[in-house]
Amino acid sequence: MSKYKNITLFEGLNSLRFFAAFLVVMHHAETIRKKNGLDNFEWLGLFRNGSNAVTFFFVLSGFLITYLLLKEEGKTKTISIKNFYMKRVLRIWPLYFLLFIIGTLVLPQVFGLLHVNYEMPYTFGQVWYYFLFFLPGLVTFYFGHHFLEPLWSIGVEEVFYLVWAPIFKFFKGKILAVLLSVIGLKVVLMLLDVWILDNELLTFILNTFSFEAMAIGGLGAYFVFNRDRPIKELFIYKIGVQLVIYALLLAYLIFHCNINNVLWDSVFKVPVLSKLVIDFMFLYLIIGVSLVETNVFKLRSKFLSYLGEISYGIYMYHMLLIFAIVLFLKKYFISFGALAGSISFYLILFFAVVVVSALSKYFFEDYFLRLKKKFERPEVIK
Repeated sequence: MSKYKNITLFEGLNSLRFFAAFLVVMHHAETIRKKNGLDNFEWLGLFRNGSNAVTFFFVLSGFLITYLLLKEEGKTKTISIKNFYMKRVLRIWPLYFLLFIIGTLVLPQVFGLLHVNYEMPYTFGQVWYYFLFFLPGLVTFYFGHHFLEPLWSIGVEEVFYLVWAPIFKFFKGKILAVLLSVIGLKVVLMLLDVWILDNELLTFILNTFSFEAMAIGGLGAYFVFNRDRPIKELFIYKIGVQLVIYALLLAYLIFHCNINNVLWDSVFKVPVLSKLVIDFMFLYLIIGVSLVETNVFKLRSKFLSYLGEISYGIYMYHMLLIFAIVLFLKKYFISFGALAGSISFYLILFFAVVVVSALSKYFFEDYFLRLKKKFERPEVIK
């Protein structure tokens, strides 16, 4: 049996989870600092990677979930949809609905008691059904920016989980065709929207439900699962090629909105096509970090791995913490000056999101994760 058919741990991916989550934190931090008149780095691409980081999460989800299902099917000749759903529910729902309650019921009361000069853009009655049916992205579309805005990607993940296991089971043995069909259909819809339809709501929905990114992650899982020879032997993972691709990816993440020339735009600013290029670059990173022994960099740090384990909490709580830090410490950051104010802001923010997320995982999320083990089959992917 190929060593790629029985992987139980993709090393390094927890570290990547943390880096992606913190890119989202930085994006929202700079946006909020700018709105509050603080010195900020919102103009630099590195601090505007929220959508790129979420796209990475989508590719990663597609990769891990598809590999998990391929592995289960290979061992048991079937897919337990019940077990799949229960594991996803126990991992995602508790924190998702906790934040929903905090953001729609608790915060308005707290703001009133503390006389905080902030008006919620919606009421519980206006939005509860969007959150309940995992369509929180539409709250942003109809009501504007808000504290629970990051939940839009969780809604997308849930819809993906809802349909992916049944599709996988129904189209047994044809998953490659399904993956390619999903990518092809999404490309056609995006092209129609760009060239013909030009509908604001449709554009929002197509951009929100990035199933093509998940399918590209799934393609990577399919390739890995069926690979017999070491991945490091592939030309694309030769050291020289790695250096070029990783340097290009790093340059994109740091300067994506700051560079304007014909060559750069032809790669990264072409409608539809550029999005696919970035998705495949993220997939390249995922496979390289986790499975290529000769990868130019490895992320095996226990500390980074732990931060990755609590990255769901970091992602979910960060908006509330950024607002609180700015609300109560704004005058101090202004008095410190641009550099010292920014350094102190990020030190406090990093400490706050890590502590809150760690406590949340230990006292809240882990309870449900222990229940999740009842639905695990032997040798679960971590």
